[in-house]
Amino acid sequence: MIERTYTGRKPAIALPRGTIDTQMHMYLPGYPALPGGPGLPLDPLPTPDDYRQVMDWLGIDGVIVTQGNAHQRDNSCLLACLAEMGDAARGVAVITGDTPDVEMTRLSEAGVVGARIMDLPGGAVGLAELEAVDARAAAFGWMMAVQFDGSHIHDQEQRLAGLKSRWILDHHGKFFSGATPDGPQVDTVKRLIDGGQCWFKFAGCYESSRVGGPDFSDIAAIARVIADYAPERIVWGTNWPHNGARTTADYPGDAALTDTVLSWFSSEANRHLALVDNPEALFGFSQR
Repeated sequence: MIERTYTGRKPAIALPRGTIDTQMHMYLPGYPALPGGPGLPLDPLPTPDDYRQVMDWLGIDGVIVTQGNAHQRDNSCLLACLAEMGDAARGVAVITGDTPDVEMTRLSEAGVVGARIMDLPGGAVGLAELEAVDARAAAFGWMMAVQFDGSHIHDQEQRLAGLKSRWILDHHGKFFSGATPDGPQVDTVKRLIDGGQCWFKFAGCYESSRVGGPDFSDIAAIARVIADYAPERIVWGTNWPHNGARTTADYPGDAALTDTVLSWFSSEANRHLALVDNPEALFGFSQR
């Protein structure tokens, strides 16, 4: 059991109208975890109704629901959650290079606009299938969310630069071995952004910070540089319900974490781009 917080003091940095949370997971009863994944979140199960409270609390108007690793390649729970959330939500699903057109169409009609690559323990589809998934995503106008240990991102640069789909480098790049603002990892990210297809996501800073909170200064230093370099390519997410937290004491305060991360933008205009304009365009919120 874990006690999650769904309300409280609002963030000191007010989220603008139209804010979109581009990284979170939600669940409904009746969808068991599948082999290969990490298992379901600790009870109580974090549901669409719970997340609606978080939306009201923080000031979020739209959301991207990402397929959780617990359900591996079965998108049934994701589709049920999208149906519960209605037009406020879009989805990022798990597909393969063999996902047939009829299934791609079904997912698209349910609100799915992206495919997930998760090349870390528990992920359902990793970098080995990057190009195959990209081909499917591009054929249906989807984007991709790509997550891996970015410590040696240069080794993947040629592959990433060749993607046909628009794609996000997830979770601050997950530079588990550490990175610096003027280091080779950030230089690679800048080149990928310059290629025209790459976005960069501010979410889950606690998952790869080597110094920890509350300031996450190592992640902050890189985030500030990339946000100033390409403010039109940054998106933001809560990473709710913080599945890595295994105790109530470790569960992040969402308002405080939001304030910390949003302080990394150098201007209100750049913050508005990341919270509203960039995700609106990337995830096609005006197209449904």
